[in-house]
Amino acid sequence: MRRRPPPPPSPLPQRDGIDAVRVRLPFDGAWATVREHLVERLAGAGPGVVAGMFEAGRIVGADGTAVAPDAAYVPGMFVWFHRELPAEVPVPFAVDVVHRDEHIVVADKPHFLATTPRGGHVTQTALARLRRELGIPALGAAHRLDRLTAGLVLFTVRPEERGAYQTLFRDKLVRKEYEAVAPYDPALALPRTVRSRILKERGVLAAREIEGEPNAVTGVELVEHRADGLARYRLAPATGQTHQLRVHMNALGVPILGDPLYPEVTAPVPADDFRRPLQLLARALEFTDPVTGTEHRFRSTRTLEAWVSYGGWAAEEPRTGSAQ
Repeated sequence: MRRRPPPPPSPLPQRDGIDAVRVRLPFDGAWATVREHLVERLAGAGPGVVAGMFEAGRIVGADGTAVAPDAAYVPGMFVWFHRELPAEVPVPFAVDVVHRDEHIVVADKPHFLATTPRGGHVTQTALARLRRELGIPALGAAHRLDRLTAGLVLFTVRPEERGAYQTLFRDKLVRKEYEAVAPYDPALALPRTVRSRILKERGVLAAREIEGEPNAVTGVELVEHRADGLARYRLAPATGQTHQLRVHMNALGVPILGDPLYPEVTAPVPADDFRRPLQLLARALEFTDPVTGTEHRFRSTRTLEAWVSYGGWAAEEPRTGSAQ
């Protein structure tokens, strides 16, 4: 089978670390103009938005010139444009770089910062920030952490190498270790390996365990506990289901502190409320580099606040920024 040629490069530079949107016009359809198709395709943008983009010359072709409002529809044609970015509350915590070379960047992500653009989190993401701060427009994420989870994330420098690093995660060739703070239950026998089938349905905030062949496996170990009823746990996921560690800890009867979904979905908090972060940290990443053959071992230097200062973590005053 003949491989489809790659699309042409974007004629538009990134904006705030975000790529321009690329649209390829379908080969079948009865649209007379490019504008007519995009008005229909992007109807969710609101009335008059696409027309205004054409009038302002913000929709361009492969050569970077503006597409005229009356330009004829050409099947297979590529066009690019920048979406209007949503207003976002800045996440006031730094993204620390643990390692950087010509192939990869390993970042230590703070709580509350999404890994990659999604939904209402676009420029306030680790990827967009690192692209801007490091001056690497082609930077891509090899995997993701939940927005509420802090810790190590692997990014790739060269787009042509990204697949090799993503394959490490797909084939379970990365050793991942997490740390969590949760209640201590003296009756809970640890260490143990938790196996279950987790289902995450689109549009439903919380995942749930169901009957069936296990698709989620987590090693759980007690590191230490103390008199106030809290404990520190080491978690070693062998799989990567959505919310896996949070679901498994909740199923054991020791839900992770600060979890807004488990055991119960709580009311949303304001976007500028950075109190009581989820006490879950991606502590370590270990893998053999698929490009250089180097044995990598990275560790986060972050701490889980509820363990070192429970009073500070549980404080009622809204916080606008601190080391996370």
